[in-house]
Amino acid sequence: MPIMIGLTVLMIIGVGAITAAARQRHQAALVNDRLSTFTETILTLEELELQLPFRERVLEPFLKTSLNLLGRLSPSKNVHKVKNLLEQAGNPNGLTVTMFVGTRVVLMLVLLVIFFVVTTIGGIPLLNRFLYTGVGGVLGYMLPSIWLGSKIKKRKVGILKSMPDALDLLTISVEAGLGFDLALQRVASKWDNELSKEFTRVLSDTRLGIPRRESMRSMALRCAVEDLSGFVAAIVQAEQLGVSIAKILKVQSEQMRTRRRQRAEALAHQAAIKMLFPMAFLIFPAILVIILGPAVPKLMGGF
Repeated sequence: MPIMIGLTVLMIIGVGAITAAARQRHQAALVNDRLSTFTETILTLEELELQLPFRERVLEPFLKTSLNLLGRLSPSKNVHKVKNLLEQAGNPNGLTVTMFVGTRVVLMLVLLVIFFVVTTIGGIPLLNRFLYTGVGGVLGYMLPSIWLGSKIKKRKVGILKSMPDALDLLTISVEAGLGFDLALQRVASKWDNELSKEFTRVLSDTRLGIPRRESMRSMALRCAVEDLSGFVAAIVQAEQLGVSIAKILKVQSEQMRTRRRQRAEALAHQAAIKMLFPMAFLIFPAILVIILGPAVPKLMGGF
């Protein structure tokens, strides 16, 4: 009997202790929730990293590491040329030289395997199989270069289109009394395009201590646009000779407007020639079918 009473008392005490602990934890959680509404919670680096998606935490670092490794294992030829091409394209997706070369190697290996498997399943003869596999490997190696070339062309076209408006705003800002750097900053904050990003980079390089003429020449080399190179050369020459930058900007703005009008006229003249091929191969056959189609049975009956 005393043992049963003791066990009962112990059970009551245990249940009471568990209930009190749960109630205290619940009250602490309520207090923390109330405090979190008035204060900002400080997260650790691990918690901040765990809040990122799985793609950003695992997949992208693994992919970048693999591409860098394959890029280092590949022959280091034409590194300077690839670097210039990436800069002309604006370093899309944060690509480095090793990552770009690694992408080439990965695509080449993937297409080699795919073409070999497909030709093997199709029962193609061995010589043709190796031939098609080699074509697939070459195609995989060249696809990144084709993609990069299209990026460079698109970026150059965007810079050419935005230059006249940017020079107009530069001219107005300088004539209103702003300095050249402040005018560049105004243009960079006005738009969000490739030219404004280059102006922002020029300003950042200048703040880091690089002379303005050197930063502008680097911008001309990165963009490789003829009109922008002429503009940079004119600004650098005006600084060296002490000529008024406002006059140089006004002349450059008028020249950019004239060149844009000339490019538009050239594209308009090319439109007739470009329309010839789709008309000859797509439109004319349909017209001939509609016009001569009803006459074909009569001609066949006559013969």
